[in-house]
Amino acid sequence: MNLQIPENYNPVLSVKETQEAIKYIRDTFQNEFGKEMNLLRISAPLFVTKSSGLNDNLNGIERPVSFDIQEMSGEQIEVVQSLAKWKRYALKKYGFNVHEGLYTNMNAIRRDEILDNLHSAYVDQWDWEKIITKKERSEETLEETVQTIFKVIKHMEHEVWYKYPQAVCHLADDVFFITSQQLEDLYPDLSVKDRENAIVRDKKCVFIKHIGLPLKRSGKPHDGRAPDYDDWQLNGDLLFWLPALQRALEISSMGIRVDENSIVSQCKAAHCEGRLILPYHKMIINKELPYTIGGGIGQSRLCMLLLNKAHVGEVQASIWPEKMIADCEKHNIHLL
Repeated sequence: MNLQIPENYNPVLSVKETQEAIKYIRDTFQNEFGKEMNLLRISAPLFVTKSSGLNDNLNGIERPVSFDIQEMSGEQIEVVQSLAKWKRYALKKYGFNVHEGLYTNMNAIRRDEILDNLHSAYVDQWDWEKIITKKERSEETLEETVQTIFKVIKHMEHEVWYKYPQAVCHLADDVFFITSQQLEDLYPDLSVKDRENAIVRDKKCVFIKHIGLPLKRSGKPHDGRAPDYDDWQLNGDLLFWLPALQRALEISSMGIRVDENSIVSQCKAAHCEGRLILPYHKMIINKELPYTIGGGIGQSRLCMLLLNKAHVGEVQASIWPEKMIADCEKHNIHLL
């Protein structure tokens, strides 16, 4: 358990007012986001079979919650860790066309998460995916999409200011783009998180590209990323400065997805070629799935950002250690 207590923290809104604001932000954002991105909201599964290969391995070390179902003898069922792979399959299954996409509410359990101000065992995010052409698999497409998402989030700042002027967090006016290698070169002596905090403190909103590729100085990637959904050359993380904690807050992880070539090279680099025989992976290699771009946007984290909250538990009902609950309450941080 890690807990950061900001000095003289004032949540501004009461718990009841915060609950009202959460609903307003979630309802308004998803409607605006869907329109701007040409995305249709659809239903999504809470769990999938392990044998399908559709679950997300995230950093490769997190253990999914698994169980069995009486009528499916021999099948291991896993609670989804994200819907990155399932969404791409759904776009084909449901007959979406180029430049059309989907978004859905994704809920997950992260049993191995280290709980702190930003991390919960419960994940709630908007997962989205959109079909693009082979030619559009480029950094230009990636950055244009990031700009669109930023525009919607920035518009939400004005929406929240109108209803809750005393509580709103004022955001940057634009996004600063940098690669993970450029960031390491800029701050060679800092840890990954300290690099993020340094650049976001300066720029207020930053998109860090190329997550998953080994860096030249350390030999390690900026952050772990599964080899079979994002193309490590065409992905990134969107971070904003959170005044309440004086640190960077990741709002979205996204990217152009692997094609028939990059899924093979990345699985080999990650020493997990065994995945390439799974149904989902075979469909990509055989060009049976559309080329896509997609990602996730944290619902509670977006509320946390726009309301300048000090703990994700102020905008999300989850389970926390008793000591964390007590320490937070002492310092005016009211966990739901």
